[in-house]
Amino acid sequence: MKVNEEYTVKIDKISNLGLGITKIDGLVVFVENACPEDELLIKITKLNKNYANGEIKTIIKPSSHRVEPFCPMQKVCGACQLQFIDYEYQLKIKQEIVKDTLHAIGNIDIKVPFPVKSPEIKEYRCKVQYPVSQTKVSKRILAGYFKPKSHEIVNIKYCPIQPAICDKIIDFVRETATQFDITGYNEKTHSGELRHVVIRYSKYNKKCLVTLVVNTNKSFEKISDLSKLLFENFDEVSGVCINFNNKKSNLIMTDKTKLEAGKDYIEEKLTDKVFKFGANSFFQVNPKSAENIFEYVKEYINNNFTNPTVFDAYAGVTTFGIVVSDVCEKVVSVEECKEAVEWAKKTVNDNKISNIELHNMDAENFFEKELNTTGRKFNITILDPPRKGSTEKTLDNVLKLTTDKIIYVSCNPATLARDLKYLTGKGAKLESIQPFDMFCHTYHIENVAIIDLKDVNK
Repeated sequence: MKVNEEYTVKIDKISNLGLGITKIDGLVVFVENACPEDELLIKITKLNKNYANGEIKTIIKPSSHRVEPFCPMQKVCGACQLQFIDYEYQLKIKQEIVKDTLHAIGNIDIKVPFPVKSPEIKEYRCKVQYPVSQTKVSKRILAGYFKPKSHEIVNIKYCPIQPAICDKIIDFVRETATQFDITGYNEKTHSGELRHVVIRYSKYNKKCLVTLVVNTNKSFEKISDLSKLLFENFDEVSGVCINFNNKKSNLIMTDKTKLEAGKDYIEEKLTDKVFKFGANSFFQVNPKSAENIFEYVKEYINNNFTNPTVFDAYAGVTTFGIVVSDVCEKVVSVEECKEAVEWAKKTVNDNKISNIELHNMDAENFFEKELNTTGRKFNITILDPPRKGSTEKTLDNVLKLTTDKIIYVSCNPATLARDLKYLTGKGAKLESIQPFDMFCHTYHIENVAIIDLKDVNK
């Protein structure tokens, strides 16, 4: 096999990164925008010792699951890798990804149910983060997503997976920034004023919180004027903030944010609770699907425990802790982001909840404090770490602090499988796993794993 050679192949399955998989003379070949059962003419673009990459030259016979993407930018944008596959089959693919990943990384074989569908598969994404740049000659402001495997911005005017109002706001920012002579960011030279536009949208009251990320450490007149004009022109915009980020990094936002107009928060309703959160707070991008997850966890706790004590680790604005508080004796929540904890306090007070204990601490420091001073234990720990998963030290401490169950919520099957392998090696048992589709048309899949600790030697 050589680079640029062409081959006729049939796609067998999809990888955990959303690439079609086939084999040529026993060598695995990954193909972008390929669907299982596709018969294709491909060209080899990259050749390694253990695998190769190919690109589609001709679709000889399309899979029965291949559909026309509803977004005209699907191939160039890179955000919705699976949108050319019918939604039901996307879920089947994700089910197989979870099953295969658990087996390959965690050496775990368990029945993986069909993923719970997202209630909405269009306009579901309620957090938009568009990088901003500027053309060299015309000085036109560009805002959109990066092309796959590049930092070249696709100037997106219409995105069907986010609420339509977001397109209008982004377009207004593009046009008005040009009129105000606000420059777009140049990543190579670290110059230009406007780096990102970030929008948080509420399904609950249809309001938006807009954050303009600037390449300075203080506000300036032009960006302040743009913020106020944006607030005045859109009834849907409840507030506009400026985030100051002059770091030479891929970090989107720093912790330094200033309110320029309106309110510095929006509200979202999950189950029967209304949450407040701000520009820097983590909150689920697909609230309707997230609600399915929260109800699933709450129902499990209610059906299997009577007045348990629950530890909500990496709690963010304490969404899990607040939702399940109705069926618990006590919830202890730990989050290192001060802003998130402050919003959690407001939500707890607004919802008149009296059985939640909030801590603004690094989780590891909290573990040490609990183990060395109070000696208390929790019936259940809800563990919802970032994509990188948990450390072995964290898992060891959670095992020491938890008597009955860990409810592990993960957006990354690979790190979940790794952490489950570690926990099962300590005597824990994976009781069940349930995928939820939070990120429609992508290869990402959320999972809730229930882990039984009765046989763990502590």
